[in-house]
Amino acid sequence: MKHIYIFSALIGTALLLGSCDDFLNTMPDNRAEIDTEAKVTSILVSAYPDKTPVLMMEYSSDNVVDHGPQYAVNYKDQEEIYLWSDITSDSNDDPRYMWQTHYRAIAAANQAIQAIYDLGDPASLAPQKAEALMCRAYAHFVLANVFCLPYNPETADKDMGIPYSEKPETQVIVKYERGTMAQLYEKINADIEAALPYISDDVYTVPKYHFNKKAAYAFATRFNLFYIKPDKSNYQKVVEYATQVLGSNPDRVLRQMSNYIPLGAGDVTNAYVQASENCNLLIIPAYSAAGRIGSGSGPRYNHGREITTYETYWAEGPWGSSGSGSFLILGRKLYGSNQTVRFPKLDEFWEYTDKTSGTGYAHIVFVPFTTNETLLCRAEAYTFLEKYEEAAADLNSWQVTNCLSSYVDDNGMTHTLQTLTRESINEFWNDIKYCPVPSMADGGSDRTIKKELHPQGFTVAPGEQENFIQCVLHMRRIETMHDGQRWCDIKRYGIEVAHNRYGLSTDILKVGDLRRAIQLPSDVIDAGLAANPR
Repeated sequence: MKHIYIFSALIGTALLLGSCDDFLNTMPDNRAEIDTEAKVTSILVSAYPDKTPVLMMEYSSDNVVDHGPQYAVNYKDQEEIYLWSDITSDSNDDPRYMWQTHYRAIAAANQAIQAIYDLGDPASLAPQKAEALMCRAYAHFVLANVFCLPYNPETADKDMGIPYSEKPETQVIVKYERGTMAQLYEKINADIEAALPYISDDVYTVPKYHFNKKAAYAFATRFNLFYIKPDKSNYQKVVEYATQVLGSNPDRVLRQMSNYIPLGAGDVTNAYVQASENCNLLIIPAYSAAGRIGSGSGPRYNHGREITTYETYWAEGPWGSSGSGSFLILGRKLYGSNQTVRFPKLDEFWEYTDKTSGTGYAHIVFVPFTTNETLLCRAEAYTFLEKYEEAAADLNSWQVTNCLSSYVDDNGMTHTLQTLTRESINEFWNDIKYCPVPSMADGGSDRTIKKELHPQGFTVAPGEQENFIQCVLHMRRIETMHDGQRWCDIKRYGIEVAHNRYGLSTDILKVGDLRRAIQLPSDVIDAGLAANPR
């Protein structure tokens, strides 16, 4: 097993805190000062990463195509990501910053936990310790989804993980092991399970800026969906934890897309991330150009009209219509050009440092956990437990809150939304052909919403089970568009992806392609940590 001696690559270089020496020289004093309950609560603000892998994951996926060299590439990283190359650019959205900011968040969580122990581990700090454990688990989980292959119970004891940091570092030189995916997921799971009973909403002024109870259970839901167990016990946990979030009537807590119909793009962006939205469980601001690139600054590689028409918002879905004037409300609220089609949920917020010169920082406000996504996790779990009526009910709940109940087309004909049932789901998906990889037709007209599945470490039975999984995956694709979660589903289900390249042959990410694990930052590799194989 290779080791790494980490003093700059893991927890501090000249980013936000000056030099590595500055970071290491100030940290012991800061730790010593966390000597009250109020200070413990305060440091947990730093246990949430202020960067997000949204850009890396989204532009690795099948949500984007190459529109040609006549369109601008304003960000080198966007091109490197699309081409599945090792990313060498240096920006807030790149591997180096992702690695550092998530391990900094982990370091803050570890400091809080140590401070709690130093204070005698009082019961009054149990919610803060639970939050710290949840933050530590979450940051490692995010890094695993970026830099590792998907969890596969058949290969997890061999697939490389990432170092799991469980205590504050007091020495300049620390020996780390990368470990395996089995070890990594076991530690993430242990932190989640230890935290869940003690998470409390009572210690927060605005609970949705922290791992409140519902956010914690939503994280536990998604983690267990990914943490495949041969006996399917993970799916039982998914159902149990998701129900803690959704309650007995999910429709009451899902995002009501009808409320967004009268809003313009800017108002949609603001409304989408409000803490007052029942569906938003955890809200995290992040430094990122993802909003800018998605809204027009990166038209060459982007989600454009072709994918929109045949695979996502305007494609015919189980709700029974297609085009910009169909049942799906999201399809009626799109902005941009033929090369950059977006629902503006992730548009940029600008933080001025100098209004006179116009300088500042690009932000997005990211909602990593919502009731909508949690509902679809439960529908997926129900499907693997062969509880198809329950799965159909969840899928119908998503449809009802994302679609118009009726509409009148251009010919004056009224269309009424039909309830999704076990029978209608099977009928719809049985009639859909698999999407070719790559598309061979001009304009992508041979594309479909149905992808061939090659699940990693689990099986999908042909027929009804696959039909339901196809439905779940399509709804998840639409629900998480622009968020990067599609990349996780592509990895979990071994979906092959073709990225066309003007002037070059189409690059196909085959099943088993090792590029499904994005390469570690070069300075981390240079420090001695084993690189992802290629």
